[in-house]
Amino acid sequence: MTDQSERTVASPRPAGEHRTWPRSFADRLTDPLPMPGLRDLVRLARECAVRPPSSSLKDVVKLPVEPGPLPEAAPGTVAVTWAGHASWVLRIGGMTVLTDPVWSRRIPGTPARITPVGVPWSLLPRIDAVVVSHNHYDHLDAPTLKRLPRETPCFVPAGLGTWFRRRGFEEVTELDWWEAAELDGVRFDFVPAHHWSRRTLTDTCRSLWGGWVLTDREGHRIYFAGDTGYGRFFKDIARAHPGIDVALLPIGAYAPRWMLGPVHTDPEEAVRAFQDLGAAAMAPMHWATFLLSGEPPLEPLMRLRAAWAEAGLRRAALWDLPVGGSRVLPRTG
Repeated sequence: MTDQSERTVASPRPAGEHRTWPRSFADRLTDPLPMPGLRDLVRLARECAVRPPSSSLKDVVKLPVEPGPLPEAAPGTVAVTWAGHASWVLRIGGMTVLTDPVWSRRIPGTPARITPVGVPWSLLPRIDAVVVSHNHYDHLDAPTLKRLPRETPCFVPAGLGTWFRRRGFEEVTELDWWEAAELDGVRFDFVPAHHWSRRTLTDTCRSLWGGWVLTDREGHRIYFAGDTGYGRFFKDIARAHPGIDVALLPIGAYAPRWMLGPVHTDPEEAVRAFQDLGAAAMAPMHWATFLLSGEPPLEPLMRLRAAWAEAGLRRAALWDLPVGGSRVLPRTG
């Protein structure tokens, strides 16, 4: 791949085009896969690191859940609503876009969600588009997608289009890193992440993974990171997409670090990523929903707030929303 400093912004590709992809994207990995061997499994069991300590689960009742009405999707409005985990309802360019929609109570391999979905499905407006970061079950949920009309435009990573087309979706746009497509005046740029993909035992890295930058006609930008570890890509994204208004960044599922460090940012790394991006505001995600790892449920938010203060960042720029909460980007001019 060409160094990002040599890149120009890509022209949009045709929506819904069928493309041929390599059989594997393993060459895009930036760290070894977090797939524990026997010795690692023994270590996980010894450290009791697969799930949070049982003593910390009493804090689940303290997790922030405050469902509220969705902001209006007027053409000049830019708003984000956290439905939980990596699922957001984005209002940009007069459109309503879902990110990594997971409305199910359970996903394979983990206990049921510990907080309710922040936006009841029945209260969603018409969905104009869906973006998906990668194919892990906590980001790609078949029962939720089954609820959508099959004509809903879907923007997905390279290699994942077949999964959607087999389920009847009619307009599926697959993109490689640093590629883009447009829909009704909103530009969808697919950008790199430090992560991986797998949905079954035989499809490791058969599809790509990444984040999305959504830009409207007025130049407002929302960056949705999906799932990622910390690394060089945040500065690359900042150079390619300056002036990000709000960065939706993951802060949870990070313990133990010896296993999850390469693929999941911890709260302190999320703050560093925010600074690398040069964004105006940050909204944390990927916590308070599923018990995917060993940290206590409330710890990600507490550590994030501490790291934010230590970095001397403006408190108003941290949009630490409750599940179901919304923020509207202030109008300028």
